[in-house]
Amino acid sequence: MDIEKLIAKMTLEQKLAQLSQYNAVCLHLGASEDVTGPAKELSLTREQVASVGSTLNFKDAAQMREIQDEHLQNDPNKIPMLFMMDVVHGYKTIYPIPLAMGCSFDTKLMEDCCDMAAKEMATGGVSVTFGPMVDLVRDPRWGRCMETTGEDTFLNCEMSKAQVRGFQKSGKAACVKHYAAYGQAEAGRDYNTTDISERTLRDYYLPAYKAAVDEGVEMVMTSFNILNGIPSSGNKWLVKNVLRDEWGFDGVVISDYMAFEEMRVHGYCATIEDCAKRAIDATSDVEMMSSCYLQKIPELIEKGEVSIEQIDKAVYRFLKLKEKLGTFKDPYLGASTEKEESECLTKEYRALARKAAEKSAVLLKNDNVLPFDKNVKKVAVIGPYAEMVMLGEWACHGSQATGVSLFQGVKNVLPNAQIEYAQGCSHAVNETDCSMVEDAARLAKTSDIVILTLGEHFNQSGEGRSRAELRLSQAQKTLLKEVVKANKNTAVVLFNGRPLVLTDVLDDMPALVEAWQPGTEGGNAIARLLFGEVNFSGKLTMTFPLSEGQIPIYYNNYRTGRPPYQSYSSWYQDMSTNPLFEFGYGLSYTQFAISEPTIDRERMERGKKVKVSAEVENTGERAGEVVVQMYICDEHASLTRPMKELKGYEKIALNAGEKRTVTFEIDEKALEFWSENNKFEAESGWFKVWVALSSNVKTPVRFKLD
Repeated sequence: MDIEKLIAKMTLEQKLAQLSQYNAVCLHLGASEDVTGPAKELSLTREQVASVGSTLNFKDAAQMREIQDEHLQNDPNKIPMLFMMDVVHGYKTIYPIPLAMGCSFDTKLMEDCCDMAAKEMATGGVSVTFGPMVDLVRDPRWGRCMETTGEDTFLNCEMSKAQVRGFQKSGKAACVKHYAAYGQAEAGRDYNTTDISERTLRDYYLPAYKAAVDEGVEMVMTSFNILNGIPSSGNKWLVKNVLRDEWGFDGVVISDYMAFEEMRVHGYCATIEDCAKRAIDATSDVEMMSSCYLQKIPELIEKGEVSIEQIDKAVYRFLKLKEKLGTFKDPYLGASTEKEESECLTKEYRALARKAAEKSAVLLKNDNVLPFDKNVKKVAVIGPYAEMVMLGEWACHGSQATGVSLFQGVKNVLPNAQIEYAQGCSHAVNETDCSMVEDAARLAKTSDIVILTLGEHFNQSGEGRSRAELRLSQAQKTLLKEVVKANKNTAVVLFNGRPLVLTDVLDDMPALVEAWQPGTEGGNAIARLLFGEVNFSGKLTMTFPLSEGQIPIYYNNYRTGRPPYQSYSSWYQDMSTNPLFEFGYGLSYTQFAISEPTIDRERMERGKKVKVSAEVENTGERAGEVVVQMYICDEHASLTRPMKELKGYEKIALNAGEKRTVTFEIDEKALEFWSENNKFEAESGWFKVWVALSSNVKTPVRFKLD
């Protein structure tokens, strides 16, 4: 395909239509000469609709083929459309939300799940997924916590690369989002202002996007927020200077939904014309669900404020992506209803989704309650989520009908036991109605064991679903107290898309499992964990606060100048500054002991490495996996450094009584930060290193970088 020759014969309007993306509902032309419905509301002409370059929010393979057929009949240049969708954690086989997947500390598992999602979405005609979402988040009030892998830069980079590899392994395209610092929204309110220093941006928020770029991601989506006063879609420094010129990204940049036009609402652009100029000057290519380019670029070119070369470069990047994905050879890219039915939700894919849910769950508390005995006669499964399939937000084409609830999962594990259900209360955020609690407590009292499902519904986290209070509803608290009063042999299973504040209820919980929103096979996975068929191995990747008043809270904070544990230091009068559960925390059905670390040398020469080791022993009575974590602290630098930062991890499996030495290599790159010289560099000096089983570290070793 001669892309340049194709561009040369296109009209300006056709080029701008190629750079425009609209919902599938906007694209049906029909026989009428007049544009109607959603397309008319967007002020689109029939000719513009005929040349649109891509779409989103279509239903399935059948609709994809129908839209592509009509498009190819009407487009003068016969350029196939691209079909995009938010395949965030599965297409039809839904694996756990990304926040849960982060807790697995298993990049190979993440890659395999994304590969599965890409293969399934291909059957439905999706060639680009709006993922991975790699926004760093330190505020659990933000609803989109569930889409990211957590609060740590190092882990997010590893998971970012794994997702890009997985999504693009079979020839589809990933689109990393939301560039940049979307997760730092003030007060945890979605779409809110982001004001952040370049140093913090470079050290913590940008690396996961760059990791995706370095891994070869095909597209980047700009974020809704302003960054230091400038909306991301029109932020020339962010998109052109950093993403393209500095990082060398020459792929497609797309806006988020209506974000070009919303630059007016931000108060940054006075007119649609301003929006179009700011966006194209920033080298943003594709405009999603607004028409600034189509309406105003012709005028800007006529005035000499925008050049045709700018437009041609953007069109070239987009058409090159279409060529790379194979759309010119096969506009349908193999999509078919038959494949969508036969190649999705296979036995193999379900097994992978179940494994992911098992590896992602975190055991937070266990007062000798779990694992439950599989010989029990009567089991009560109680709570508002017991019969729900907890798919999670952005579950694409996942279905309650094809998923497994916890109630059904327990039945599958215990086919001969009597399994009964009581709702107990509704899942409403602020529910106070406790009228069903008495029946639930009565069932608990007459049962051998109780599985109590609490937390938040999957539509209570996600985009636009910020929360000021992160506690269980009054009805759920009452249900918990009464059920445990009736039967102490109770395990609480928490379904949620963000860390919750559990300080006032934790003492009432004999055992607590953080199940997150585990997806299609979640019921089977959690049941297998509860009854000991598999062991817990997940570790938290977001800090659980004691109170909302501690937020933002994260493990890798900076030191202050005041000594701790005195009146005039950084503390609260009414509460500890420590979290309820720290980053990297998670229990198992066995116990692990870790030795103090050792280091192979105390001096590290430039260009060389040091090795830090620790011996890990399974001191319990059954096999298990554990995530061994390495943290580093730069003791003194030209700029203050965090008290500790994750710089390595390894997940190992040990049989009962088995020991293994885990060794981490540290190079200069692990010691780099964005220095006062405005570049990444490792400064000479002393460093502390810990090898531990959570961020609650103990004894370090030290070395000096010469």
